[in-house]
Amino acid sequence: MSHRELYCDVCEDVTLFEVPPCVDGHGIDCPELICTGCGAAVVIATFIVPVVRSAEGRRHQPARRAA
Repeated sequence: MSHRELYCDVCEDVTLFEVPPCVDGHGIDCPELICTGCGAAVVIATFIVPVVRSAEGRRHQPARRAA
């Protein structure tokens, strides 16, 4: 089993979390974790979000004039 220290909302402290036996075949990379203190379960999810810049978000720099 893999162990991680994370903040537990139920225990209100940083506690040890472990990966339970995973029936989905994730092994130690399973996104489900169980708090060893109180038994609360959390799911770690990673999202990939592309960053898109719109033309309106760019600022126009005024042209400099020679003195």
